[in-house]
Amino acid sequence: MDLYFKKEYMQVTGSFKERGARYALTKLTSDERERGVIAASAGNHALALSYHGQQLKVPVTVVMPVFAPLMKIGMCRSYGATIILKGDNLGEAKEHAMELALENKYKYINGYDAPNILAGQGTIGLEILEQVSFRCSYLFVSAVAFHFHVPDVDAIIVPVGGGGLIAGVAVAAKTLKPTVKIIAVESDTCASFTEAYKNGKPVPVNARSSLADGLAVPLVGGNALATVQGLVDRTVTVCEESIALSILRLIEMEKAVVEGGGAVGLAALISGKLPELQGKKVVSILSGGNIDTTVLGRTIERGLAVDSRLIRVEVVVSDRPGGIAELTTRIAQMGASIKDIFHERAWIATDVFSVRVKVVAETRDRQHVVELEEMLRSKYEDVRVS
Repeated sequence: MDLYFKKEYMQVTGSFKERGARYALTKLTSDERERGVIAASAGNHALALSYHGQQLKVPVTVVMPVFAPLMKIGMCRSYGATIILKGDNLGEAKEHAMELALENKYKYINGYDAPNILAGQGTIGLEILEQVSFRCSYLFVSAVAFHFHVPDVDAIIVPVGGGGLIAGVAVAAKTLKPTVKIIAVESDTCASFTEAYKNGKPVPVNARSSLADGLAVPLVGGNALATVQGLVDRTVTVCEESIALSILRLIEMEKAVVEGGGAVGLAALISGKLPELQGKKVVSILSGGNIDTTVLGRTIERGLAVDSRLIRVEVVVSDRPGGIAELTTRIAQMGASIKDIFHERAWIATDVFSVRVKVVAETRDRQHVVELEEMLRSKYEDVRVS
């Protein structure tokens, strides 16, 4: 497989949302520009609208839930936007934003369902077909050469939340190359697009916490779904473990810090859910890179655990002097690096002369874990490895 990444996390505000926000702002009437725009968002749409509102001198108001990350609140304010914190979730923030839009005659811009937002996101599809292509030349009798690029991509993997990105990309890509496969990927904690596409209408789902929080939209946009209907070749859901591993892979192999929503495309590939793409030219859209620093740290550890490079070992050893030291020496001799260690005596079920030692260690790979476990079981009776 030839795999290409569309690096939208390199936009100024860190996501593809800038495309739709910029285009939507340029299509405002003079009256709408003067009165300003409003939106409800806890993340990337808020940043994009605030930044380009400042660039285009359009007043921007953003209603954010009270739990919105402080970093994003501060960034939006630094771009000159008016920030209002209201509601315990995005739904309540949206209700308040709609009320303010009616009261003040602001133009409300939906981050994933406004037609101009969809059109702006479609530029990604145009760029993919232009960038993954081969050059053709024709020489006419008049000795005038005509050069053009022929799209050479077989499939585009698109992260899906509210549906705005895939609607724009699918229309643009399928118009220029009808044979290109459009594959929608979302987290299995909020598979709203899969349900909506299957039923032909938006279907509300229960959204659980996810690393791909930017895709956790419980109800797909009606305009987006109507636009993309019949253009998606396959929908795929991925688990949290594969998302964490994908974020880790992108950091290590591409030196790219990508948020969970942007990593779902790679997650679908490494989890083996798209075997039909073997030998094809594939583009995966890395839609954003705005991941909280503390979340990133936990995600890296989760990815290492999924990759069998971080393990937890519990061993019951003798409580005599040197018992724990002997265990750590044996682990070190196997080439594993101990990151954390603690022990307990009070709750052990065997005898009072033993201690349960819990170790968190770094390993090379799955085979290394197997070798370490075999060694421990040959030396101790009570061993648990996870």
